[in-house]
Amino acid sequence: MINPIAGLGGAVALKGTDGVVQQALERGATPQAELRTETALRELLDCQHQLQIFTASAQMGADVCAKLGFDHQVVYHYQGETSAEDTQRAVQTCIDEGVDILVFAGGDGTARDVLKVVPESQCCLGIPAGCKIHSGVYGVSPKATGALLRKLIEGSMLSLRAGDVMDIDEQAFRAGTVRARNFGEMSIPDDLSYVQAVKQGGRESDELVIADIAAEIDENMDPDTWYIIGSGGTTIGVMQELSLQCTLLGVDLIKDHTVVLNDLTANQLLEKISREKVKLLITPIGGQGHLFGRGNQQLSPELIKRVGRDNILVVASKTKLNSLHGRPLIVDTGDTLLDKELSGVIKVITGYRDYVMYRVSNPEYEVSDAPKLCKPC
Repeated sequence: MINPIAGLGGAVALKGTDGVVQQALERGATPQAELRTETALRELLDCQHQLQIFTASAQMGADVCAKLGFDHQVVYHYQGETSAEDTQRAVQTCIDEGVDILVFAGGDGTARDVLKVVPESQCCLGIPAGCKIHSGVYGVSPKATGALLRKLIEGSMLSLRAGDVMDIDEQAFRAGTVRARNFGEMSIPDDLSYVQAVKQGGRESDELVIADIAAEIDENMDPDTWYIIGSGGTTIGVMQELSLQCTLLGVDLIKDHTVVLNDLTANQLLEKISREKVKLLITPIGGQGHLFGRGNQQLSPELIKRVGRDNILVVASKTKLNSLHGRPLIVDTGDTLLDKELSGVIKVITGYRDYVMYRVSNPEYEVSDAPKLCKPC
């Protein structure tokens, strides 16, 4: 079950889709949910003879199944623009068919809609396609979701656990306030390498750590370089230490210690830095470890390629990194080849002249001898 409008507001700096679909389209947003579902389902192509797929019509599932050549049965038809009610009715119809696992593509709002109709015993799994994903019921990436489904099909022994369905107030979110709460739980396959953790709330770094990181950034800033500032409490804290008023939940552009533009869209960023020397300052999401693909879709694959891996500055406290318990930092850009190029060990700025080397990798790219968190250097 695909929510076709999931994630529309991300790349155009609307920080969500609830109530702003038309505005997102007018800004040039491109639907991503179907593409991300396709990425997940491609992992199942060579075992499709073991699948029986029930889905909804057109963009809610049937189109991508037909495109990939999966045998499928349409059990729910919608008309016009999709709604939360369509999501719930499609899910209920699939459950009535006795599906072994309910797979849905969307974000936190979609998970809430699904939660309203699924019984406690129903196994579920989400393909991440929304702007903000706080819920612990989604794979860490579409490809990882497909890999986990494949393990189920091949008979791997996976237990079930309860995954939290979280969501925030999008209007407050756009105004710079994060208000998240737990709406319930779903049963999901238990493999922590493939399923994302629930985002940690609150400020991950104390003021002294932020000040140290800010001092490191300040000392090495090149006045001729444009700096793209990603969203997050750590990056906004660093900018505040430098007396720069950036957007907590958006993406900003600064040069020569001056804020040039606030809260840019993906297209605006590409236009502005097309011929410029540029670096990107970003922090992982606490508890999840995502660098790209969660709440910062303005940082498009095209932009990241333009910046280049060597010009990505990752900042985080050691407390935030330790909260990952050895799990890698995750990149879910929507471009599989780019995700692979970004994988490997990366330097993370953890203080003034203080760094750690930490690995970046999605579960599908993992190797058994990948390095873990190294000692500070």
